[in-house]
Amino acid sequence: MGDTTVTTLEGREAAVLPPVADETGRGLLRRLRTPRRPRLWFEILLIAVSYWTYSLIRNAVPEQKAEALRNADWLWKLEHHLGLAVEESINHTVNGVTWLIVGMNYYYATLHFIITLAVLVWLYRSHPGRYAATRLVLFATTGVALIGYYLYPLAPPRLMTNTTFIDTVLVHDTWGSMASGDLKNMSNQYAAMPSMHIGWSVWSGLTIFALARTPWVRILGLLYPAATLVVIVATANHFWLDAVGGLICLAFGYTVARLWYGALPYSLPRTVPKPRTAGRGRAGGCPPAAAGVKEQHISSDSNRPTEDGHPPARPRTRTKP
Repeated sequence: MGDTTVTTLEGREAAVLPPVADETGRGLLRRLRTPRRPRLWFEILLIAVSYWTYSLIRNAVPEQKAEALRNADWLWKLEHHLGLAVEESINHTVNGVTWLIVGMNYYYATLHFIITLAVLVWLYRSHPGRYAATRLVLFATTGVALIGYYLYPLAPPRLMTNTTFIDTVLVHDTWGSMASGDLKNMSNQYAAMPSMHIGWSVWSGLTIFALARTPWVRILGLLYPAATLVVIVATANHFWLDAVGGLICLAFGYTVARLWYGALPYSLPRTVPKPRTAGRGRAGGCPPAAAGVKEQHISSDSNRPTEDGHPPARPRTRTKP
């Protein structure tokens, strides 16, 4: 079959090439992997639904108490074998300073959510081009953690029966943990591995350190996960090996984002250009093709002779004095 031809106003024929087959699947994938400007309503809905789903799945994992306690005993013996079983001494030492341990209880209960959401809002407002990729890291990290809760139930140190760990929330009667006191029935008691307090805090700290401009803010970004590690150990909510599990999950999240977007989130452009309006051409709002035909029509009319056979009048050009 030959190429289609179109007759223009000048009577000339222009070849119109057949449309190139649009690889719909590949084009859609390319669009999905291209950073775009986030939409506020969608992000609020996505975060709310994702956290609700995370909590639902986490708490739906069977509370395998016997296996969780066995795993905790094994982990505690492993740390002793490594000579790094420091959690019990830290727990007792910090518990002796009432104002400090009470502050850590509230730290454990609140900053985990406040800082993470604050970093997401900051990314949305100041780094829209990096927002989706950095959010993907957080979501992938949290998603793979759910697998850990299911495959490896683990009791926190404060629930172990053959140790002297102190449940600081109960002892000091503070509201400080969904896994202690009156709120314990709302959360899975045996989902300590991996620690998402560490996964989320390191994600927040790295994001702040990589993208913040103020030096002292960047330093605070690094200190935040370090402080979180001390808090989860001092309150007997986690072993330090749970923190290692959280870091492994975070590394998985960064790998997913790197493969999807082709670069680490922090190396992507800070902003995303606004999409161009389709169908806009030259002045007057004409599409490019129509504008071309219009110009061609005017040009041809200017070369036609008048009705009396005289050549068309040429426009005069003014010369500056």
